[in-house]
Amino acid sequence: MKQTTVNAIRILSAEAIQKANSGHPGLPLGAAPIAYELFQNHLKFNGKNPKWDNRDRFILSAGHGSMLLYSLLYLYGYGLTQEDLQSFRQLGAKTPGHPEYGHTAGVETTTGPLGQGIANAVGFAVAEAHLAATFNRKNFPVVDHYTYALCGDGCLEEGISYEACSFAGAHKLGKLIVLYDDNEITIEGDTSVTFHEDVKGRFEAQNWQVLTVDLVAHPDDTAKIGKAIEAAKKVTDKPSLIICKTKIGYGSPLEGTSKCHGAPLGAENLQKTKEKLGWTEAPFEVPQGVFEHTAQACERGAAREEEWEKLFAAYEAAYPELAAAYRKRMSGEKPDFEKIEGLLDFDKPMATRQTSAAVLNKLAAVMPSFMGGSADLAPSNLSNMKDTESVSYGDFSADNHAGRNLHFGIREHAMAAIANGMQLHGGIQAYCSTFFIFSDYCKHAMRLSALMNIPVVYILTHDSIGVGEDGPTHEPVEQLIALRTIPNMKVYRPADGKETAAAWISALSGTSPTALVLTRQNLPQYAGSGLNALKGGYVLDDCEGTPDVLLLATGSEVEQCVGAKAELAKDGIRARVVSMPCFEEFEKQSAEYKESVLPSAVKARVCVEAGSPYSWYKYAGEQGEIIGMSTFGASAPAAQLFKKFGFTVENVVEKAKKVLGK
Repeated sequence: MKQTTVNAIRILSAEAIQKANSGHPGLPLGAAPIAYELFQNHLKFNGKNPKWDNRDRFILSAGHGSMLLYSLLYLYGYGLTQEDLQSFRQLGAKTPGHPEYGHTAGVETTTGPLGQGIANAVGFAVAEAHLAATFNRKNFPVVDHYTYALCGDGCLEEGISYEACSFAGAHKLGKLIVLYDDNEITIEGDTSVTFHEDVKGRFEAQNWQVLTVDLVAHPDDTAKIGKAIEAAKKVTDKPSLIICKTKIGYGSPLEGTSKCHGAPLGAENLQKTKEKLGWTEAPFEVPQGVFEHTAQACERGAAREEEWEKLFAAYEAAYPELAAAYRKRMSGEKPDFEKIEGLLDFDKPMATRQTSAAVLNKLAAVMPSFMGGSADLAPSNLSNMKDTESVSYGDFSADNHAGRNLHFGIREHAMAAIANGMQLHGGIQAYCSTFFIFSDYCKHAMRLSALMNIPVVYILTHDSIGVGEDGPTHEPVEQLIALRTIPNMKVYRPADGKETAAAWISALSGTSPTALVLTRQNLPQYAGSGLNALKGGYVLDDCEGTPDVLLLATGSEVEQCVGAKAELAKDGIRARVVSMPCFEEFEKQSAEYKESVLPSAVKARVCVEAGSPYSWYKYAGEQGEIIGMSTFGASAPAAQLFKKFGFTVENVVEKAKKVLGK
């Protein structure tokens, strides 16, 4: 029944793609034996409880081959139906074009952008290693599972995979096993055109164990794959790569060509494929014997979960405090942030990167799940958790998987995707950090954080032309609007310490990702700021009566607006200063609240932000003025740059008078 099950995976995938008239049949046809061997004989899972803590994680990094995963989920008891397969790529189906986390039971992460899945897998392995080091005790391996990823040539061509795999090897993530579907074909044809390196040598140089399985001559020799997986498990101080030599589109007339990569086989070729594989079932029908065969793996998985529950009960009896802490971690329980002593106490001018560091460390002391780090910029990002007399955080390293401070290295692409994997695993509240300008390197993983609705926190410092002497290469101009355009992403640019604390509370209280955009230079602390920043925008400094003009700003430019308000008052002009640290949260407020902050009758408005002006037109209105950056910055001391580009009290006053016609 093994061969029939392998062919069932192939044919179900090809049929669904043909019915949808869209999809990628090549990978499922070629990689079906790899996936079958993993699910049938090695993967620890329970389809009836796909969120079981100690399950193995399987990630289809080559997400375009999504029908391979859906066929597996159908056959191995995750609740997908024949109708779901027939609805592949249709509106509202549980079987979208690429796997989507939170949409289909059994999908561990959203994949499709090549290489992201491998980096996510590294994050899953980080989380497993950390939780195992934290909670396991002799005879009680309550955290003990593997992370498997199936990738293709395209994943390994993407630079993110090199970064992520280098990190994994350096940190000796021995519970990570990557299965490489090496079929030597991409959309444009044979990989000999673009991909020549010695993959085995590359991974060995990155401290990976590398095994090779040749399936070209004997495509369905699943025993070879099983032996390689068992060999991978025996090496505990290195991640493992299993290179599986396959034929794309195996069994079809298009076998071995790029023609079967990203298009249906066609009705005639599908029929010929069925004939070659000896498949005589009606469309989307599978012999009952296949379900009886896969049920054996499902039953073993359910039994293993029962065994784990018994183990955990004994663990709970022996280590009640640890068990309680574990349950809290895996449930995602958060503290009452507003009761944390001193969280909003700031009494002198500080850069918001400094106020963020103070808040981060107060949070870390009461949130054991807090784990993260920087892309080699921690001394500048101020993103490390600092040891105290009562708690030691330590550095996550090859020799200390219990450490909570991560050193990602100069790997921004992989860093954000690794953080996604850590967050998805459970038991970890992940954050990562770099200079704001380098958020461009992180952006695709940030977009996926938002798409998956997971609360990864991005600490992005050195937020504007305030970077100064480093010049335009390091001065963010267009990055704010770029992040604000990502659906479901909160972007906070706080003006002082209390707003920074509110931004952190917002980030950790919700389910969506948050970007904290922070200054290098010192900013004043404002008496009127505070938890109102949770609303995204609020009146920071008001006037008596109805204002003549509204002065709106974020971050460091709030200071110029506060100064301008005082100057305008000398001329009898009533100004209201509105701090707008988070547009996304402000837009969630009621119409009544927004009207109370930004009265529609007050048309005279000046919006100030040291970034692209395009975010502001909605709030400026037809008569308002925007002081922003429509060019790149320059290399000079920050004070000179703010003056050069018009971020001064004098210019805000001038623009206010202009919109008032004075």
